[in-house]
Amino acid sequence: MKFDKIIKAFLPKEDHFYKLFEEASITLVKGAGLLRKLPSASINERQAIAQQISDCEHECDLISHKIFSELDRTFLTPFDREDVYKLTSSVDEIMDYMDGAARRFTYYKLEVCPPEMVKLIEILATSVEEVHRGIQSVRNLNDRELMQRAIKKINTYENEADFIYEHAIADLFETEKDAIKLIKLKEIYYGLETASDKCEDTANVLESILIKHA
Repeated sequence: MKFDKIIKAFLPKEDHFYKLFEEASITLVKGAGLLRKLPSASINERQAIAQQISDCEHECDLISHKIFSELDRTFLTPFDREDVYKLTSSVDEIMDYMDGAARRFTYYKLEVCPPEMVKLIEILATSVEEVHRGIQSVRNLNDRELMQRAIKKINTYENEADFIYEHAIADLFETEKDAIKLIKLKEIYYGLETASDKCEDTANVLESILIKHA
């Protein structure tokens, strides 16, 4: 056993960090589940759903503030302080972009959701579920396979999201003659794809934590 691991074995555990991260990831999954409902919902229903997603975003913000406050006054953290900060920020950014995409659904009164957008939402929501599993596995870094599987899946989903996004945008410029509608759709696509990118950023932080605890 390495000397730093021996030292850590005798130090008190900062369990509240794990709980806060898990609360944030649960809220993220809830928001993604609501996002899945938007394409098939009516315009009126979308307003209610978007408000619920916005509520999730506010909840994530509050959890992030709690983590940063704990970070300021806590000497011992479960892993590197820099990684605590990065993990908190990346999870919060996923929620921010999901919220932004949902709000544009209602602001722009999108009548029909293109099939590619439905696919992008589904991939994003599935990736968020893996983010949640990855964050849950932080509690037990000795079981490396759990986190490694989540990281691999998130990276795969991000590649799929990139492929769909690029083809959807290319098709949009090729076929959409209404310039205003094109801009509206492009902004929603961008928000969804960026949220997927932020999932990969979170996976990168998880991988960094895993490497440092090897």
